[in-house]
Amino acid sequence: MTPTDGPKDEPERLHKVMARAGVASRRTCEELIAAERVTINGKTARIGDRAGPADRIEVDGAIVTWDAATVHYLVNKPRGVLSAASDDRGRRCVTDLVPAGVRIYPVGRLDADSEGLIIVTNDGELTHRLTHPSWGVAKEYLAHVDGVPSRGALAQLRAGVELDDGPTAPAVVSMPQPSVLRIVIHEGRNRQVRRMCDAVGHQVLRLVRTRIGPLSDPALAPGEHRRLTDDEIREMHRAAQRRGG
Repeated sequence: MTPTDGPKDEPERLHKVMARAGVASRRTCEELIAAERVTINGKTARIGDRAGPADRIEVDGAIVTWDAATVHYLVNKPRGVLSAASDDRGRRCVTDLVPAGVRIYPVGRLDADSEGLIIVTNDGELTHRLTHPSWGVAKEYLAHVDGVPSRGALAQLRAGVELDDGPTAPAVVSMPQPSVLRIVIHEGRNRQVRRMCDAVGHQVLRLVRTRIGPLSDPALAPGEHRRLTDDEIREMHRAAQRRGG
């Protein structure tokens, strides 16, 4: 399943073409164009340029394939693995856990100390929808914390807490067992769940993402991956079209 924005034989905005071909999200593609790292038929591309199937698009000298096969993997990221496509220090990345073949990248953030579900894909449109804050796709975490949060602390998390980059949106929070919080958020700030718990006085000792929108898989072991089914891909696109995933 490859989402499209218009007829493939008509010129389209360059950043959309690049995103659909698996280069990166639309926003990142625009940044690459602005940084003059993209060419069309040998000429430096500009924001707003259009391209069609007959045009030769290159990023840093690498040719962009117009109709690259779209792949979607669900990965259970172990602790210590980076949520990145590559690392200049040679550290293990989440893309090392899935088969090579086409250029792919992880969707969103899951810091190295955290574990759990992450999507790895070259579907630029889905990546844009899942990571842009305006779409608000739900993500669920199990946070093992130091100490047992009080009812007041849980109420604070549910209402939103003040962080150094502004207040958080209200969250769905429960405590299925002492010192373990189930937290559902619709934002994607850096290390957000850890900072939220710190703000109410409970350091996170272990953090596991258990759901992305409608997507979960308790049987997927750490370090394992699988392809998303066509139904799951459709569900993810639908989830990314309505607030609250």
